[in-house]
Amino acid sequence: MTIPRLDAAAPMPDSLRGAIIALGNFDGFHLGHQAVAGEAIGWARAEGRPAIIATFDPHPVRFFAPDAPPFRLTTLDQRIELFEAAGADAMLVFAFGAELAGTSAEDFVTELLIRRLGAAGVVTGEDFSFGKGRGGSVDLLARLGESQGLRAKAVGPVSEEGAVVSSSRIRDALRAGDCGTATHLLTRPFAIRGVVEHGAKLGRSIGYPTANLRLGNYLRPAYGIYAVTGHLPGGKVVHGAANLGIRPSFDPPIELLEPYFFDFSGDLYGQEIEVALHHYLRPEAKFDSLEELTAQMEQDCLQARHLLSGL
Repeated sequence: MTIPRLDAAAPMPDSLRGAIIALGNFDGFHLGHQAVAGEAIGWARAEGRPAIIATFDPHPVRFFAPDAPPFRLTTLDQRIELFEAAGADAMLVFAFGAELAGTSAEDFVTELLIRRLGAAGVVTGEDFSFGKGRGGSVDLLARLGESQGLRAKAVGPVSEEGAVVSSSRIRDALRAGDCGTATHLLTRPFAIRGVVEHGAKLGRSIGYPTANLRLGNYLRPAYGIYAVTGHLPGGKVVHGAANLGIRPSFDPPIELLEPYFFDFSGDLYGQEIEVALHHYLRPEAKFDSLEELTAQMEQDCLQARHLLSGL
């Protein structure tokens, strides 16, 4: 059962007032985010309070820089599942638009967190900022809250392999095809979720039928061939190899994620699936003939099967 998805613009249900709220963007919900959420959930459990993880959607960067290239690591649907698995009692979504962007730091604390949401405590990362012009800091949050019964805690950065864990670091790793680093920092493989679309069925014509997914607002990892797992409706997990990119051997170039699942036959059209990227095998390449392409695909699938055999 999925936890409630709450709208921060609406009154907080009475049963969830007095909660401890983990507050941040939490796109990706990596090790650093998990530390903030874990502090909030532990605090809530110790005091017998609800634990809520809050997020912003769209990401503030998308509001202030609408033409920025896609950078999302998780959708809201993915986040709510991750938050639930972490132990949260609800997900709270702040819709980030002109109204929220223009809200002063003082009003964000007193009007939103305290009055509307009834928070008893808030946990953020040490670098969290909020309010108009990013004028609010964790120190201001603590000072404003202290006089009105809102307690605040800040969690320091988490470091791995000598560097701070951040969404930017994960994005850089994915753009470089470094699935290992991304998986380690996320604590799971980066995964793209979407509805399977009909395509030109070129893969089917050469014996490799694929499930075509649009990349939408997700970050674009390195174009190329990946060893993947597919999470299908009903909970079935399958192994496969996928092309992520623009398919240079075919015209017209269309940006897609196209997984071919081993030993699977079934109709996935119109169904939502999730494809997790485990290993980067090679860049995209253009082949002079279908024979060369299919020979390379056979090698890719053999390599992917081997790399995924321990899962």
